[in-house]
Amino acid sequence: MLKLVVCEKPSVAQSISKVLGATKRGDGFLEGGGYIISWCIGHLVELAQPESYEERYAKWRKEDLPILPHSWKYQVTAATKKQFSILKKLMLHPDVESLVCATDAGREGELIFRLVYHQCGCKKPFERLWISSMEDTAIREGFANLKPGTEYDTLYEAALCRERADWIVGINATRLFSCLYGVTLNVGRVMTPTLGMVVLREAAISAFMPEPFYTVQLTVNNFTVSSERFKEKMDAELCRKACQEAGTVTVCKVERREKSEKPPALYDLTTLQREANRLFGFTAQQTLDYTQSLYEKKLVTYPRTDSRYLTEDMAASLPGLTENSAFAFDVQRPAVVHASAVINGKKVTDHHALLPTASIAKADLMALPAGEQSVLRMIVARLLAAVSEPHRYAETAVELSCAGTVFSAKGKEILDDGWKTMERQLLPKEEKAAKMLPPLAEGEALPLQKTEIKEGKTSPPKHFTEDLLLQAMEAASADDFPEDAERKGIGTPATRAAIIEKLVLKGFLERKGSGKAKTLIPTEKGKALITVTPEQLQSPAMTADWEEKLSEVEHGEYAPETFIDEISGMIMELVNNYEIVKGAKVLMPGTTVIGTCPHCGAEVIERQKGWFCSNRECRFILWKDNAYFKKIGKRLTAQMAERLVRDGRIRVKDCKSQKTGKTYNASVLLSTEADGRPKFQLEFESGGGGK
Repeated sequence: MLKLVVCEKPSVAQSISKVLGATKRGDGFLEGGGYIISWCIGHLVELAQPESYEERYAKWRKEDLPILPHSWKYQVTAATKKQFSILKKLMLHPDVESLVCATDAGREGELIFRLVYHQCGCKKPFERLWISSMEDTAIREGFANLKPGTEYDTLYEAALCRERADWIVGINATRLFSCLYGVTLNVGRVMTPTLGMVVLREAAISAFMPEPFYTVQLTVNNFTVSSERFKEKMDAELCRKACQEAGTVTVCKVERREKSEKPPALYDLTTLQREANRLFGFTAQQTLDYTQSLYEKKLVTYPRTDSRYLTEDMAASLPGLTENSAFAFDVQRPAVVHASAVINGKKVTDHHALLPTASIAKADLMALPAGEQSVLRMIVARLLAAVSEPHRYAETAVELSCAGTVFSAKGKEILDDGWKTMERQLLPKEEKAAKMLPPLAEGEALPLQKTEIKEGKTSPPKHFTEDLLLQAMEAASADDFPEDAERKGIGTPATRAAIIEKLVLKGFLERKGSGKAKTLIPTEKGKALITVTPEQLQSPAMTADWEEKLSEVEHGEYAPETFIDEISGMIMELVNNYEIVKGAKVLMPGTTVIGTCPHCGAEVIERQKGWFCSNRECRFILWKDNAYFKKIGKRLTAQMAERLVRDGRIRVKDCKSQKTGKTYNASVLLSTEADGRPKFQLEFESGGGGK
């Protein structure tokens, strides 16, 4: 009898097949050694669209909302029907006795497998492969320690809750706001509060009024000391003159402290994405794609992790892994590997922190694409730094007095570079050189060399970069959760990149700036959506609370039915109680109203490619690139469209006949077909028929 192994991607199936000896190729699968290995190509099965429940849902109508399925329907994804058929045939084959779920070891991977399993009507027992590395040794160990599939039932339930909650919020809220405001406004459970944070940040920047301030700086003994800030320049000038007249500065206080900066923790996905954005300008999605590719090439461990620590059983392997990693990049390794700094099993959830694998020592790293090389350097640099000595330095703080005003300065002396040496070998970080102060003694009088006034201005909040937005998503409402809460913030490490990309793709955010310092700025459409969205849909606190409840569902601590009921209740309240924001239509992009539809009486709105009836059931559209007007040698303008809608006719001069090339004057008459599509007819000034 055979065992069917179901992977998420063909590349993963290839890696597993080599270890298991399944080298015989079939159509959509590999076979050998008692195994059949096949793959899903991502999501083969997805939630059905509303119209599969009732035909009337094919039209977007406010009166049909909310749409809340009692029995959920699924459909096979159109683009991958062939692979689904292959898997169904294999799952139901009489020679296949049991299955192994070998999709990615996480919430979404579990969902991908289970939906196919149930859609195929399969009832055979299955086990779970749960590994954090695609190395041959990890695969062998994983297959030697397969887990019963039932151990992951609650993970599947959490995945279903996430998927169905996103459907309920997305379908209902998107249709509600699109119908009310006459323009497509995509709303998402996590997407909208993320957009809200960016819109609020930009509003704070726009409202910010910079205030000037002034400091007096004195140069003594070839170093500079500064006063506190003055609000008025006149006060700063009085201070400067008094100091100049005094001529000497007295040392009041000298304090030297030795400090230690611990090595940074290992990377989880979010911290890797943030730092890659700072260092190289990579988007969150690019970093995830590069890391996923490195994982499939067996060079790093599982990327979609939210842990920054390792389990106790990994301590013994760290010296060898550190040596291999340093050797691969031809850099110095730490003299002593402090494994205890990165070991904390209590802080490891589904997967440990990101690490390079032992395979790195034999790989041709120069053959990797540039982006993958950069990400791999980061992961190796972080491992070498994390197990190294602390960075030690001495900080000297001095206070000096002149003409009754206190001035201060700080100096820094590096005692032991520690982990920063490891990091600096591999990463191009800009660091300020340590500035040392000369030896000073309390009570010492120093001659004044120079005085000047420096003017500054208070700074507005910073625009969001992907680094800062990821940080805000991760930290959203963290104060509302207990310290030991497993997941805080909105989204997960696995989904945050896709959320940002979707906001850009849907036209709610745009990236601005040159080089790597790109900022995320809300578009007019993004601002308009947040203007009309009620608090419960854009609240990071509520979304973060949902994320925490999904985590509780995953651990069997919260009922899935209760979670879905809460989401459904919120949507029902929204649909029943939402009041349209007065005047908000003028904020919508492309919503200039040119008149009423000659077919149904709804508003006709100008958009990028034409003038559309705002009633989604009506097919009245006047295209800007209009074939009929082209045919008579004319271009349809906004003024012409407005007159056509208002009067049903317009007079046009110097039309050109395509047959004869002659010009003529005529009127274009507008009527509509049964479904609302426009119909044109020419009326000649001589009273001739239309053509």
